[in-house]
Amino acid sequence: MFLALKRKWILIVLCTLLVVASVVVYFTAIRPTFMPKAVHTIVIDAGHGGKDGGALGHDITESELNLSYAKTLEKICQQYGFKVVQTREDMNGLYDPFAPNKKKSEMEKRRKIINKNNPDVVVSIHMNSFPSSEARGAQVYYAAGSESGESLADCVQKTLHNNIEHAKNTAKVGDFYVLNVSPCASILVECGFLSNPQEEVLLQEAEYRENFCYHLFCGILMFFNYS
Repeated sequence: MFLALKRKWILIVLCTLLVVASVVVYFTAIRPTFMPKAVHTIVIDAGHGGKDGGALGHDITESELNLSYAKTLEKICQQYGFKVVQTREDMNGLYDPFAPNKKKSEMEKRRKIINKNNPDVVVSIHMNSFPSSEARGAQVYYAAGSESGESLADCVQKTLHNNIEHAKNTAKVGDFYVLNVSPCASILVECGFLSNPQEEVLLQEAEYRENFCYHLFCGILMFFNYS
């Protein structure tokens, strides 16, 4: 009787081990299929840099905020399997220090980065400013005549409007160099106004930045028809 019970328990243990081993082997084999694939390339363009600080807040420059928002958006995009290329990785300017026209040199460098990587989408990150401190809210721009740019801008603007307080309702046409140098869908996002004291404070908060960039990314997903 004892030997029969012992053999029965040994068989149960062996069967359990075989099942566990089979599960481990199965999930080890299929694990790569669950890894995200970089099916789309996004160029994220942090505006300004170097001696060109852009718009000025009371205690921060636009170029600083642009870079922090670009880095946050990059992190989110990569978490979902997108390939990301940044035009500016740090606070240095993109211009040739010996160029007689540094702005022209900088914009040319941005053009080369964009065209070299042949992206599906370009997102240029900026902060706004206006003489009246009452102006506030995120605004998305696209190049005139660009159907894909308009579609992307509409998706992002709609998502921001529905989730970020004071974000504008409608995307607008904007005559910006970075929007005109690539045939792909390109937008310029003015994340908010540094000239508005309340919005300047919000724009510097990490939680607000994470939330803003997440919904910006959701707009990009909507453009790609992802749920």
